[in-house]
Amino acid sequence: MPILNVKVSAEKTPELTRQIAGLLLDLTTRILKKKREVTAIAIDYVSHDSWVVGGHLLSEQKKNSFYFDIKITDETNTKDEKALYIREAFAGFERILGNLHEESYIYVQDVRAASYGYGGYTQEYRYQHG
Repeated sequence: MPILNVKVSAEKTPELTRQIAGLLLDLTTRILKKKREVTAIAIDYVSHDSWVVGGHLLSEQKKNSFYFDIKITDETNTKDEKALYIREAFAGFERILGNLHEESYIYVQDVRAASYGYGGYTQEYRYQHG
């Protein structure tokens, strides 16, 4: 845990994938205190001609954007930790992509422990049998 689903308006390269994954692994372990070895990240690359903000293509706006959601077990992080995570993630994507559209989104999704898990076990089961 956790899993991150990322969309980024950029051309896919192994180097960019490594940069994004490195940023998110660092922030997720450092700020949210999640275990690196069970953190999964899936990155999708979207053309600037396929990303619309405010009714206009990113290619027309000459901007970059990203979106990601991260699913974490409910009640494992504070509001302040999540706010810091969002601030630092936005700043990190600004460094990596440059010229970010302000409407780039991060969704920290708190998921009930009994409804979320990996390896065939819920987080609630892992907590109870820890």
